[in-house]
Amino acid sequence: MAVMAAVDVDVDGPAAVRERLEAFASEVLSEAVNRPVQLLNGGLYLRGLIEQGARKSLEPMVARLGGEADYESLQNFLAVSPWDPASVVRASAERVAPEIEVEAWVLDDTGFPKDGKRSPGVKRQYSGTLGKIGNCQIGVSVHAVGAKGTVPLGWALYLPQEWCEDPERRAGAKIPEHVTFKTKPELGVELVERAAGWGIPAAPLLGDCAYGENTDLRRRLHAADSEYVLSVSPQVAVFEAETSFEVPERKGKTGRPRTRPQPDRAPESIGALIERIGPSQAQTVAFRDGPNGEPVSSRFVFARVSASHEWQKRSSPPPEEWLIAEWPEGAEGPTDYWLSNLPADTEPERLARLARLRWKIELDYRQLKGELGLDHYEGRSWLGWHHHTALVSAAHGFLTLERLDPKARRPA
Repeated sequence: MAVMAAVDVDVDGPAAVRERLEAFASEVLSEAVNRPVQLLNGGLYLRGLIEQGARKSLEPMVARLGGEADYESLQNFLAVSPWDPASVVRASAERVAPEIEVEAWVLDDTGFPKDGKRSPGVKRQYSGTLGKIGNCQIGVSVHAVGAKGTVPLGWALYLPQEWCEDPERRAGAKIPEHVTFKTKPELGVELVERAAGWGIPAAPLLGDCAYGENTDLRRRLHAADSEYVLSVSPQVAVFEAETSFEVPERKGKTGRPRTRPQPDRAPESIGALIERIGPSQAQTVAFRDGPNGEPVSSRFVFARVSASHEWQKRSSPPPEEWLIAEWPEGAEGPTDYWLSNLPADTEPERLARLARLRWKIELDYRQLKGELGLDHYEGRSWLGWHHHTALVSAAHGFLTLERLDPKARRPA
């Protein structure tokens, strides 16, 4: 079997790699599939994703696999057979995550450019992948990132409102009846909550402003004791640490007793708060190692704050959390802001490192798409999209394990 050149592994030769892939395929597929033909097709699909070839859609993969693969059987396995894709992602993640020294989980979304309008969820919509509005699907995903690699933890296809309300399009894409409209943050937090019950290391969740500014997402994470370091914009309002919350006395002897604590000052935007704190309070903090091992650093301001969203409805003061602002030397103002519910005694170096770690997700998407064909699925099946992304995740996991194998021989 020809392993991708980009993976840069050659352990014992093609035969040994193929044997390990077959064993890995059996391990990650065994809980999801219950028939020998399904296990065979799953292993063949993983081979097709990993073997060299520019296109990782079904037809060219079957051609490369030769007589071993039957197109109709593989098509049925991918788009019709009712096996659970989450089981495959879970098995792969539980096998790989302990090997990569997990530092964080990252929540993000990516675009899948598409022609036509029959693929599930496709429409003209903004995609960060495209950098513009284009005809595409949007997939939400969660990944564990670590010092030695990454591993996907789940995928969800975003279904726009007009798709949810169109019975004909839903039927054509075989979208289950129970699937209803959910925002990207709703899909994302459900993926996080699902993976939190797996046998993988827990870690703080990272995400961009689209997720960090969703107060329901932060509330659900905090209620589940899940840590996060999430990007926010400078317009988000907070209470400074010195704010006092007290329940006011009732008005008169017959008035209803007050139960909700009131702040002694108004909230302010985090941009205004950091500007008031000023650059003199910024600390120079090393947040990662450079390519030659030298520390990479920047200046950060750290402050304790409380989020102000819907404080009027709370029966207790809002919890304190970290506000992190990067204010590089010589810059007129901060360039990025984050909110984090990590403990109050968390070291600045860890806060800064986590805040600046989200970039690893882009490397993940690049390998998943550029090498493993994440965005090459050409079917029009809701289930097929989730099956394809699960199998791409498993292929990614196998290659990560191959790269970490201490016996691996590197080309001279």
